[in-house]
Amino acid sequence: MKNLAIIGLGVMGKNHYRVLNSIPNIKIKALCDVNIKGDYPEKTYNNVDEMLNNEEIDAAIISTPTFLHKEIALKCINKGVSLLIEKPVASNLKDGYEILEAAEKNDVKIAVGHVERFNPVVNSLKNELIGKEIYNISITRVGPIPPRIGDVGVLTDLSVHDIDLIRFLTGSEIKDKNIYKSKKIHNHYEDNAILSFKLENDTIADIITNWLTPFKKRTIEVACKEAFYEADLISQELKEYSSYSINNSYLVRDCFVKKGEPLLNELTAFSSFLRDNIRGNLAAIQDSVKTLEILN
Repeated sequence: MKNLAIIGLGVMGKNHYRVLNSIPNIKIKALCDVNIKGDYPEKTYNNVDEMLNNEEIDAAIISTPTFLHKEIALKCINKGVSLLIEKPVASNLKDGYEILEAAEKNDVKIAVGHVERFNPVVNSLKNELIGKEIYNISITRVGPIPPRIGDVGVLTDLSVHDIDLIRFLTGSEIKDKNIYKSKKIHNHYEDNAILSFKLENDTIADIITNWLTPFKKRTIEVACKEAFYEADLISQELKEYSSYSINNSYLVRDCFVKKGEPLLNELTAFSSFLRDNIRGNLAAIQDSVKTLEILN
């Protein structure tokens, strides 16, 4: 049984709390937030140092605003506490490097919460792509501006998901990039962006992301030599279009997707990582740092 703490009880922190209560071999030992609202049966703290000094904690989830990640992560790492840090690992590349260096020095297990890796439709798509020649990937992630976000722009909040997905799905590194961004309704950070990439093997990719759209849309389209795939990350539906012919006809196949909650899949994997040291699809610090390097 691993004793775990949740640091940050905003929207994501509460989601972690809900899901962790259904995972065996995990005991929520303590909760920490500067302003805890509601009653919890677990011990609660307003100060990270006090919690770390008073509780025997094996691991913690950091789900605070991004700009606080480095300070909290370093305190936990110095106490030997394993971590799941919500994406991105830090708000800038320098802080990401500092967390990585501390983790390596202290030999602490750390994963980063790139939860889309655990979306069932992403895993079904990844399996469909095995052995196929990928021509291009196009990802759309748009929606209204979230009121909970105030410390980063759309690139750091949203596009990091999809940069990671491009690398995860293709197994290739990004070699060249172009990033266009603008501020339309936000005073301090970009809220509109288009990113284009060239990967190894001449694969190309693009991401459209913004906080300007009145509805959420999360899709991945992949063109291969053998077929074209369309994945909806919200409905968890995957279609394959294939058998092209000169009269523009094609076959459509609904690919099998075992639907489920991505966060539950991710936290189950984190529990296995703590117990068996098997990372599986969990993103490492290096993966999250790579996304920050690409955005830098």
